[in-house]
Amino acid sequence: MKKALLLLNCILLSIGVCGAPLTMRLYFVHGGKRVWLSSWLQTAGWPLILIPLFIIYLRSRKNQSPNSLFLMKPPLFSASAGIGLIAGLDDYLYASGVARLPMSTSALIIASQLAFNAAFAYLLVKQKFTPFSINAVFLLTVGAGVLVLHTSSDRPEHESSKEYVLGFIMTVGAAALYGFVLPLVELTYKKAKQEISYPLVMEFQMVMSLFATIFCTVGMLVNKDFQALSREAREFGLGETKYYVILVWSAIICQLHFLGAIGVIFCASSLLSGIIIAALLPATEILAVIFFQEKFQAEKGVALALSLWGFVSYFYGEIKQNKKDNHSVSEREISLPTISPSPTVENV
Repeated sequence: MKKALLLLNCILLSIGVCGAPLTMRLYFVHGGKRVWLSSWLQTAGWPLILIPLFIIYLRSRKNQSPNSLFLMKPPLFSASAGIGLIAGLDDYLYASGVARLPMSTSALIIASQLAFNAAFAYLLVKQKFTPFSINAVFLLTVGAGVLVLHTSSDRPEHESSKEYVLGFIMTVGAAALYGFVLPLVELTYKKAKQEISYPLVMEFQMVMSLFATIFCTVGMLVNKDFQALSREAREFGLGETKYYVILVWSAIICQLHFLGAIGVIFCASSLLSGIIIAALLPATEILAVIFFQEKFQAEKGVALALSLWGFVSYFYGEIKQNKKDNHSVSEREISLPTISPSPTVENV
């Protein structure tokens, strides 16, 4: 069951990693200018999680199991709310970068989150590294670094150098903060004083998203984004109807991203979640080239090769380590001494 959940969450994360930047960039390319709105959309889809939670609740009642709709206890609720506020800040930093940078460039910078993820995973959850996982982190980080060195050619013609540099800094900040959030979620799972199940993971994500949305809602209110929505929709390059369609799909796809990320943490580790995100970024690069006619230089091909190499290296190491662990368990079972039954009175 856990392997099936891992596969499901990898699929959700893949859809989110590749689809969320596309819909967000599409909004800005065709006339969208509201950064706080884009931040808000990244977590505003949290009510969708109520659907599977309600189905699980109905099934538990049918099976005469404990039928509480919500499983989360106050300490875990407080932790998820606090992480949600941090995630809200991360959403704003990321949206600020996407608004100012080509999608391919922002995706490459975000790949650096893996280095931050690895460092925080080591500090917070004492993540054990194998030569293969170290090799994966190194290759994926170098792949991003190769491309970052050639980003100046991607700067939009209408954008000033100051705006471009600001977007660059904001995106690096978003990568660092997200690299901190993933191990922090894993640490919360480990320190929780209740058993962590997948329904509880969904509740955790829902509360996180709720408080991140509240954080961004305050920003929207201060920036008067709600009042500007109807005017921006009328002036949108693809038309008013497609404007709202893009906003809705952006919220849905982003929710899949976050649910997939914390689901992978539940099934495996925050490091694996970060590696999947980094490995999928070259795919995002290719999609940016196809849909937004962004440049695909030789460096991006090198980064793609390095990312795939790193991804394969990590999973090869995991398979090899699992075989080693299983072999050790089998040897221990064989080496256990057999205990003969104690003599009975008749035998004596």
